[in-house]
Amino acid sequence: MFEKRVDIFKKRDRETWLQIKKALKEGGLKGFHAGHYLQETVMGGGCGAKLDPRDFGGHGRIDRDIYYVDVKQSDEEKAREILRQSGIVPVVEENVLLDAALRKKPKEDFMS
Repeated sequence: MFEKRVDIFKKRDRETWLQIKKALKEGGLKGFHAGHYLQETVMGGGCGAKLDPRDFGGHGRIDRDIYYVDVKQSDEEKAREILRQSGIVPVVEENVLLDAALRKKPKEDFMS
């Protein structure tokens, strides 16, 4: 009845998320979950309206949502095979929920 679910994609990448959803549907995989959410806390804009002041730049709202796709554990291999055949590489970023200052960066980023 209830089965453990496995993340096959979690990242701030809307385009890849849409491609994965399309590939899994076309591949005939049933029962996968796909969605998105905003994890960041919004700092007050001064007027108490809870508007994020970073959204009022020259290019409009920035997409900060975290996109995810998870499948039943028994369907994981089938889902990965469908994505391999479609040429899509799914990525699960474990530290996507951390603030940018707290994320671990590879040593190459610190050497200039």
